[in-house]
Amino acid sequence: MDKGRIGRVIAVGSGKGGVGKSSSTALLAASLVRRGLKVGILDADVTGPSIPKLLGLHGPLVDRGEGIEPAMTSQGIPVVSSQFLVEDEQTPVIWRGPLVTRLITQFFGGVNWGTLDYLLLDMPPGTSDVPLTVFQTIPLDGMLFVFTPQELAALIVKKAMNMARDLHVPLLGIVENMSYLECPHCHERIELFGPSRVAQVAEEYGVPVIAQLPVDPQLSILGDAGRLTEYSSPAVEAYGTAFLAALDEAKKSQLTVL
Repeated sequence: MDKGRIGRVIAVGSGKGGVGKSSSTALLAASLVRRGLKVGILDADVTGPSIPKLLGLHGPLVDRGEGIEPAMTSQGIPVVSSQFLVEDEQTPVIWRGPLVTRLITQFFGGVNWGTLDYLLLDMPPGTSDVPLTVFQTIPLDGMLFVFTPQELAALIVKKAMNMARDLHVPLLGIVENMSYLECPHCHERIELFGPSRVAQVAEEYGVPVIAQLPVDPQLSILGDAGRLTEYSSPAVEAYGTAFLAALDEAKKSQLTVL
């Protein structure tokens, strides 16, 4: 499948639901857009789409003969999602695997993305049909992995990382979400979900720590209002910076191998 005018395609996965993978995808997109880069989001979590709610987007999708037109955020981020194909946000997508995987390939190759520096794929949890389809049919330039400090989340993200590595997808780095809560009064960091495991996982897999994102009630407020991309903080801007640095380092490593 030809990427056309898409610069780099990056998957964002977790292996496990509930760790903030979709919000991490949206925050990265917003951080990159604030740097003047053109970024799109393909919501590959077909049966549990979250991106439209977080970004305040609605369907339906339209095809004017030159490919499907994505929905567009106020920041200029084009987005496609299965949510745009159903009547309302409470209607479930009850499809078998072949239909789901066919939709993913259509979203990648049949959408009028325009010219993008980065296309981010918000991956579903698990290691079954959809991730396998993405890894085997979409030319990924790398993958980020999101998890939370709990030992269970770290265990399951390793399954996703092992799957990607086994299928020769470059591991760009890891993001620890809900890493800590900063007290608004004394600025002490409180580890709500236990001690961080991000350094241990990074060392085990030989990848950089891209971000440690805090728990912030403002994130929930803006996400519920469909305005998540308005959120900015030093941690989020550092996230974008570290992501770009990891891509540059991965490119240098590939050139060294060649």
